[in-house]
Amino acid sequence: MATEQSVNIILVEDDDGHALLVEKNLRRAGLVNGFQRLRDGQEALDYFFGGDLARAELQQLVVLLDVNMPRVNGVEVLRRMKQEAATAAIPVIMLTTTDDPREIAHCYEVGCNVYITKPVEYEDFIEAVRRLGFFLQVVKLPPASAVARESESR
Repeated sequence: MATEQSVNIILVEDDDGHALLVEKNLRRAGLVNGFQRLRDGQEALDYFFGGDLARAELQQLVVLLDVNMPRVNGVEVLRRMKQEAATAAIPVIMLTTTDDPREIAHCYEVGCNVYITKPVEYEDFIEAVRRLGFFLQVVKLPPASAVARESESR
């Protein structure tokens, strides 16, 4: 049985079905704290750079970011996050159907911390999300103070 960990997740995902499966299966894996969904890249940029992040709970924050989204794609969101001091230390996990090696390499070059390809098959997708949940239970995330210090130094 999974132990519960206090991880605040921001999921940036335009597909309603994928978003529901991700949230449901992360919770089944024992991640029960904050979970917020943003529906596209523009909504993510507004959240991170429009003041909502400053008011949000930054403790144990991780972003799950889709690549292919309307308005602003995930790679552009990632680029902006890693360029800005206020968001550069926030871990970003790319969670996408894209498995093109050039796209994967580009995401790492821009600054993603982990790149996960969403399996096409339903059961495989659920299993991948559960494994991600178990990973998030044991990984050490930067403390909120590190993210806050970077934000204040701007």
